[in-house]
Amino acid sequence: LHGDGGAMYTVQSLWTMAREKLDVTVVIFANRKYNILQVELMRVGAGNPGPGALNLLDLSNPDLDWVKIAEGMGVAASRAEDQDAFNMQFADAMKQKGPRLIEAVI
Repeated sequence: LHGDGGAMYTVQSLWTMAREKLDVTVVIFANRKYNILQVELMRVGAGNPGPGALNLLDLSNPDLDWVKIAEGMGVAASRAEDQDAFNMQFADAMKQKGPRLIEAVI
């Protein structure tokens, strides 16, 4: 389970999963922003960042396409836009061997 912002720090792990043929399913919760960095700004007293700072924390324009990123690293992937789709994709992933990624758009 990983947020999309944090996953950008560890994207190379997808390639390792494919190379080593690991039986791992990764779920990326895609909210299209670096939420953890917004928390860190508050911790250092910058609780009301301006539009320039907020723009740096935005992961849209363009949106990260985790399905294409994963597939480019050799990992099967799918995108869930709602809970029913996620439940179906997760159940399917548990039935299969090998690396897999599900992008759960939230």
